[in-house]
Amino acid sequence: MATTAPQVDTASAATAALRRIVGSQEAVLFLAICLLLVVVGGINPRYVAERNLESMLLGNAYIAVAAIGMSMLIISGNIDISVGSLIGVLATISGTLATAGYPIVVAWLVPLALSMLYMALVGAIVAYLRIPSIVVTLGMLSILKGGLISATGGTWISNLPAGYHLAQMQLLGLPMPVCFMVVLTAAAALWMRYSAAGRAVYAVGGNAEAARLAGISRERTLMMVFIVHGLFVGIASVLFATQLSIIQSTVPPNLELSIITASLVGGVSILGGTGTVIGSTLAAILIAAIGSSLIFVNISPYWLRAVQGILILLTVLADLMRRRRRAVRG
Repeated sequence: MATTAPQVDTASAATAALRRIVGSQEAVLFLAICLLLVVVGGINPRYVAERNLESMLLGNAYIAVAAIGMSMLIISGNIDISVGSLIGVLATISGTLATAGYPIVVAWLVPLALSMLYMALVGAIVAYLRIPSIVVTLGMLSILKGGLISATGGTWISNLPAGYHLAQMQLLGLPMPVCFMVVLTAAAALWMRYSAAGRAVYAVGGNAEAARLAGISRERTLMMVFIVHGLFVGIASVLFATQLSIIQSTVPPNLELSIITASLVGGVSILGGTGTVIGSTLAAILIAAIGSSLIFVNISPYWLRAVQGILILLTVLADLMRRRRRAVRG
């Protein structure tokens, strides 16, 4: 019996969809994680032990959460290099509130509100004064980092109350940081793909003038994406503050580099307009896995910074090549 045209079209569409999925950045990252686990696990079986895998996920889940918001921001054509300093400041505020006797819920929620307020201010400067986000956040990085050290002297916050450590809790048998990472990634991916606001972020990042002609407000969209980014940074700061029994009142070293690297390696274009938050989460897991693998194969962990730099260069070059190929085809 001859194959009908609709059947051929359906089969062709399914094949094309499968090729897109297999060739996507998310699939590449997932395969890279699996390959790393197999290779390094073969060299040192302790690498794939449950305790080490759990440590990799729990210790870096807050980076993945922050990278979700960062990915949205970069897709809009902007960037936030003050994110590491902001997490350090918010974690200190959260711990200070908890030890001062305020309700634990207040110590969790105040960092979220302050982060969104801070990002609303930064977004207003970028959107309405049209100052590049890299300039604004570079200045804010120095203000936050210097202000935190001046105010606290880098002291440790201890004697945190019972019930404060959200990152040490479990939900349905799963560690809370992993639950936050998975749920927030899924929610953000659906919102970016199917909501009008999410599509507006892609439109403004891809071509702001075309988005304006289509009736999309650049200013309102940028304000929205900065505030949403602030929400994710606030959640990440609480997970960071509650993962250990003490909090050091300093800015975590190179944290902003890890978050931005996760976004870029996850497939978000530095030029804006393309990328997914699922890729950034997988990239955060891959970077954590690489850092852990260096220890288990007796290589200095300081090489992780070099690896991050190489990954950034490779992903940016790959993005530029993809854009050139699309331009030639067009």
